[in-house]
Amino acid sequence: MAGSEPVTSPDQHKPGHRKAGQIGAVLSALALVVMAFCGGNHEGRVEEIWLTGLAALLLIIVIGDAVLRRNGLRS
Repeated sequence: MAGSEPVTSPDQHKPGHRKAGQIGAVLSALALVVMAFCGGNHEGRVEEIWLTGLAALLLIIVIGDAVLRRNGLRS
């Protein structure tokens, strides 16, 4: 049976929707920023630093991916 179908590994399959992933990352970053500045009883600034840092990391990944794709360095 294997002779009639090509054998592929999971990483060779087409990935999901890139645009949906970008929108999800941006919405998650927005939610993290809202949690940092509109949420709860933050006595220290550690929570705000972590949430803001993670939001910035998500946005840097999305922007970096867009730049690499535009320049043809990523498929």
